[in-house]
Amino acid sequence: MDFVAIDVETANSKTSSICQIGIAYYKDGLLADEWKSYINPEDYFSPFNTSIHGINEDAIINSPILPDVNDQLCEYLNNRITVCHTFFDRSAIRQASMKYGITEPDCRWLDSSSVARRTWKECAKRGYGLDKLCKLLNYDFAHHDALEDAKAAGYIMLSAIKESGIGVDEWLKITGK
Repeated sequence: MDFVAIDVETANSKTSSICQIGIAYYKDGLLADEWKSYINPEDYFSPFNTSIHGINEDAIINSPILPDVNDQLCEYLNNRITVCHTFFDRSAIRQASMKYGITEPDCRWLDSSSVARRTWKECAKRGYGLDKLCKLLNYDFAHHDALEDAKAAGYIMLSAIKESGIGVDEWLKITGK
């Protein structure tokens, strides 16, 4: 039951504008390691995005750009099942990697929202957003902090495994990813 959960926040509507990354590594069903970093997106911050996550230019002023942390990112994700809640985070990592011409992590992606829709009937058509699912599962977290959101996606995955009896490898097959 080993996997990594990831979440990113972006500075604006461009998915490549990652300004924060959070990673939670689960080993044997327990949180074994975590990592979070602000990232300088080398892009503008939209007031809309800042109003959601609270991250602005001042927060990232001395932060690394994505290529500076890509080795660390790949160390966490390579050859692992990587859980994200919806495929926004996967797309953001791909777009930012392309923007910088760096190697994208080599992992198998698993969408925890897709798993949740198949696990809980009340989430089949709607109500599978991270915040709503965590309320359903009585999990408290600081929404829109990348590490907190990554841990929430990990908790959803662990809860779905417990509820369904289906492990992460089998979920990959079921969701077709």
